[in-house]
Amino acid sequence: MANFDKFQELKALVDGLETDADKFFTKGNSAAGTRVRKGLQDIKNLSQELRLNIQELKNKK
Repeated sequence: MANFDKFQELKALVDGLETDADKFFTKGNSAAGTRVRKGLQDIKNLSQELRLNIQELKNKK
């Protein structure tokens, strides 16, 4: 179940970036762009961790 929690965390990270992405792309707020870039890096790292966990579970079956 911990892996599903990681998936939920990933979804929350993506959803959490929407406001800052809007501020950056529509209003040109560069600080919001920095927050989006950081958030995307967090998403990348969490995605990789989740991918490895899924592969590990798949190989155990």
